[in-house]
Amino acid sequence: ALVPDTVEHTDPDFLAWRGSNVFAQSQTGYNGVYVTLPLGDILEHQFAGLSKIARNFAGGRLRTTAEQNLIYRWVPDGYLFDVWSELKSIGLAEDGANQVTDVVACPGTDSCKMGITSSMGVAAALRTAIREFGVDDPLIRSLHVKVSGCPNGCARHHIANIGLHGAAMKGDGNQIPAYELFLAGNY
Repeated sequence: ALVPDTVEHTDPDFLAWRGSNVFAQSQTGYNGVYVTLPLGDILEHQFAGLSKIARNFAGGRLRTTAEQNLIYRWVPDGYLFDVWSELKSIGLAEDGANQVTDVVACPGTDSCKMGITSSMGVAAALRTAIREFGVDDPLIRSLHVKVSGCPNGCARHHIANIGLHGAAMKGDGNQIPAYELFLAGNY
């Protein structure tokens, strides 16, 4: 049987993760825990670890979110470090869930017949640039960036604070990929 943790952990990576990916539920002593999936991607070997965490700490349940992340509910207070450690062991302990660094993108031309641009490539570049820049201001951290590969809006670019959608424009007699920029959306 698992024993609740009573140690006050000071690992800065854990504290950053707990600060952005954990929220107290209205039921005292329980938490919701977001798992940041960079660009919504998950690897085959991570599924077993995610299901182990669900069984051990979240009543056997794990849900997907509209922000291309995962969420555990009903995680008791004394097991947050254990959950983080398990997530770290499978490469999913990144902080910043639902923040400006958690860029959302549709697959674009990678796998969609309607895609005009490589939205996943642009989103990956934006995500890397924002993380390297470093964001300390809580107002900036609370912004959302979304990239769709066409005007259809599968990534919900139209409701993002900073949204882009793929388009095409003429250049040197040929069509070239371009993006239309949307600012100040909200949800």
